[in-house]
Amino acid sequence: MVIIVLIAVLVSFLVKTFLVRSFYIPSGSMENTLLINDRILVDEITPRFGGYERGDVVVFRDPGGWLAPTPEPDRPPVLEAWEWALSLVGLAAPDSDDHLIKRIVGLPGDHVVCCNALGQITVNGVPIDESSYLVMPVGETAASADAFDVVVPEDSLWVLGDNRYRSKDSRYNQDQPGRGFVPIDNVVGRAFLITYPFDRLGGIDFHHDVFAGVPEAAEADAP
Repeated sequence: MVIIVLIAVLVSFLVKTFLVRSFYIPSGSMENTLLINDRILVDEITPRFGGYERGDVVVFRDPGGWLAPTPEPDRPPVLEAWEWALSLVGLAAPDSDDHLIKRIVGLPGDHVVCCNALGQITVNGVPIDESSYLVMPVGETAASADAFDVVVPEDSLWVLGDNRYRSKDSRYNQDQPGRGFVPIDNVVGRAFLITYPFDRLGGIDFHHDVFAGVPEAAEADAP
């Protein structure tokens, strides 16, 4: 029995480390796609081999300066040990507050601009209709209150929250050393499933169709 338990723990640890990780959602920046306290699974392996697409919802480590320092609360050592043990097998996510989750709008080389006359973001010169997932205050029509005009560097991403007016995303962090771009090396993986609460169990929509008409950066730059 002990051997079986140890094997199960080892397998769970390997899955959590290399295949799938669990996180919870600490803020409302991705509403209504993801709600506060949702538990999600993040696919770590597929993006390593297949890359990322515009529309993917990704979890990433703070590139630097995106998250304010938060003091660690004093907790009983027993609770700390228990959470650490659960985190080894992916049943707890104590580092969720050290990560962020946003939607990819710009890939390396993309020219991303906000906004056109209709209040839409354009990617490589093509406007994108984000109305299928965007949450904005009543009366607002622009996809972003903050204008921007960026070209995404190599090995980086430009990411935005679905709850656009309440998301401290790439736009908000342009004054940081990374200028708002997320290094791909900081990306843990692609969120693909809501696991809790059970009434929200289901897949996460990447809305790839929104970006279907966007040309690759090289094609957009071609004469």
